[in-house]
Amino acid sequence: MRLVSLTCSNTEIVCALGCGHLLVGVDDHSDHPLEVVRSLPRVGPDLEIDVERVAALAPDLVLASLTVPGHEAVVAGLERAGLPWIAPEPTGLADVYRDIREVGRRLGVAERAEEVVAAMERDLPAVTPAAQGRPRLLVQWWPKPVIAPGRRSWVTELIDRAGGVNPLANEEVKSRALSDEDVRALAPDGMVLSWCGVAPEKVRPGVVLANPAWSDLPFVRDRRVFLLPEAHLGRPSPRLVEGYRRLRSIVEELSAPGA
Repeated sequence: MRLVSLTCSNTEIVCALGCGHLLVGVDDHSDHPLEVVRSLPRVGPDLEIDVERVAALAPDLVLASLTVPGHEAVVAGLERAGLPWIAPEPTGLADVYRDIREVGRRLGVAERAEEVVAAMERDLPAVTPAAQGRPRLLVQWWPKPVIAPGRRSWVTELIDRAGGVNPLANEEVKSRALSDEDVRALAPDGMVLSWCGVAPEKVRPGVVLANPAWSDLPFVRDRRVFLLPEAHLGRPSPRLVEGYRRLRSIVEELSAPGA
């Protein structure tokens, strides 16, 4: 089988299933595992996929996604080209598990998919909240305007399992823009920067700490601004385990006596 993956998460799922050798092309952003993707043909960035280039690779299946806003146009292009495709749209962890199983089924490695899901479930345990309660962690997908995940995001579940709470957990959205006043009203105990499409070394906490609208908020005053690579939090793949571990360490830091 010949596979073309159009998102990082799909690429990582395929490789976690032990099927990286089936990939004949990937999107421009797929960067893990490096030993698999470094030599593969690239078909463009997520919102500007070159469908003709995809078609030239003669795939038996194209792995697209509807988690990226605007990717619907790419899917429509695949449909017009007559290419076989699937486009997962996970919102919660159960959906991530479902999609891993579906890819595994299509690749003939259903048993391996069950092993991957079982390992994720084992490595994402729900911890007992600290005695003083759950710290409120606001994840920032983007700084200006601030974009943060809501209830319909696996991030909310990861924070909950790590012992914290997402201040937007009661809002029935995947994510939404927040004004400075919104952030003040949410009063997070900590801000987690996981900027989409930005290399970790280019994420600038100073953008948050220097915002005059937040200068008196405890999370700014006490410099409780944390970095978490988007690769470990924003991609619905087995690497969410790494994001969960980082969230646990943040929760533990915020819950420590005197924090």
